Amino acid sequence: MNANMKKIVNVATPAVCVVALALSVVAFNKTNAANTPAPSPVVASVTAAGQPVDLTYAAEKALPSVVYIVNKINSKTQTVEYSDPFEDFFSDPFGGFFGRGQGNGGTRKRQIQTQPRKAAGSGVIISADGYIVTNNHVVDGADELTVTLNDNKEYSARIIGADATTDLALIKIDSKNLPAIQIANSDDVKVGEWVLAVGNPLGLNNTVTAGIVSAKARSMNTGGVTSMIQTDAAINSGNSGGALVNTNGALIGINAMIYSQTGSNIGYGFAIPTTIMNKVVDDIKKYGNVQRAMIGIKGSDVNAYVDSEKEKGNEVDLGTMEGIYIAEIVEDGAAEDAGLKKGDVITHIDGQKVTQFGELQNIIAQKRPGDKITINYLRNKSKKTATLTLKNEKGNTKVVKDADLDVLGGQFRPVTDSQKEQLNINYGLQVSKISGGKLKNAGVPQGFIIQRVNEQPMKTIDDLQKIVKETSKSKEPVLWVQGIYPTGRKGYFTVPLEEE
Repeated sequence: MNANMKKIVNVATPAVCVVALALSVVAFNKTNAANTPAPSPVVASVTAAGQPVDLTYAAEKALPSVVYIVNKINSKTQTVEYSDPFEDFFSDPFGGFFGRGQGNGGTRKRQIQTQPRKAAGSGVIISADGYIVTNNHVVDGADELTVTLNDNKEYSARIIGADATTDLALIKIDSKNLPAIQIANSDDVKVGEWVLAVGNPLGLNNTVTAGIVSAKARSMNTGGVTSMIQTDAAINSGNSGGALVNTNGALIGINAMIYSQTGSNIGYGFAIPTTIMNKVVDDIKKYGNVQRAMIGIKGSDVNAYVDSEKEKGNEVDLGTMEGIYIAEIVEDGAAEDAGLKKGDVITHIDGQKVTQFGELQNIIAQKRPGDKITINYLRNKSKKTATLTLKNEKGNTKVVKDADLDVLGGQFRPVTDSQKEQLNINYGLQVSKISGGKLKNAGVPQGFIIQRVNEQPMKTIDDLQKIVKETSKSKEPVLWVQGIYPTGRKGYFTVPLEEE
């Protein structure tokens, strides 16, 4: 779980031997899959409890709304460092005795050309004007995105926003009157009902597979969404971002991963519920990123906690075997403010019964910082009620925005080879211009070479962009900048990102 999600929950997941969680995106070279002919749409007719279930209607409704996405990552030139432990010795065998030979310590550089890569996945049209939902891992790192519709029309797509935690992304193509899918409420889905997985597995476009909903609110130890719809409908590489639909052809989830021993469909597939998808899409459109609400507890399902205590020889009676056992209260979090304590058991949220952590996560994932929720819980078997005001990653209720490099008010460029040699450094970003902003306020001068920010090496402008974005959303939005002046003198600066 990433740092943000750890602030919400600490999910206890049993160990699984020889079983892999695989993101269902397929990578391929230019020589394969690109020209794979699309098979005819698959339809199914099955029988449930003696009653015929016709899935052809669902397939006809959903297929036009599911697209094929190709992620192209271009060839790039990269400079890599490697160590030559004998370089300093042979050039100056006695340097170590006299304090010489301490330059780059035998480090050398060379340029390599990366190979162009392609990966493929699926997506779902959610509006007639070209908005498409897919998985973050389908579009991650893309230099070019190509979307092919069910009728084989191709479009270039741009990324509107992406969220690694929920593994969702919103992209857009320039077109009108597209066949947008009908979106259902995933909370209404029932275990055992028939569903279809629609996508482009293994390069086989426009593929439909049938199965049932095997479980809801499934907690997966993936570092992201912990409330998934589980299905036994066949999901394979390339299905990522595709549609999981009900018998009416309405979307109930975005296919995201498979659970199997081989990486192909031998086990179960998992989809991100539409309740979470709708929230992510709305946040990306309105704020540019996802507004994450934090309840401020760590814990586990009650039955998991009781079982773990029994293994230790401890007898536990919490007054229930259903609910969420609070193992830890996060300091300054929403739960602490509302008076919840370690050992309490959450049984209901906003009137909804909560029996497992995935259900709690599904409810909280639909909320924003500042939203209020009512919690029913047990303390020493006594029923209690509390109202919580959910907080963000920073511990307040404000909208969290991604900071861009513009907030620093500077321009940057990687140091030149001559600067590296002159200053005896291997990397760094020189501040080539100061035009106001956070750097000027902190006293960082033009010409200063930034080498590390928050203990992370700054080798590229992307490194700096990444650390600025991450830090801007943290509880302590401060950049600790280390570097060197052009004269060789070292310098240190504190650059607050918080708005005054």
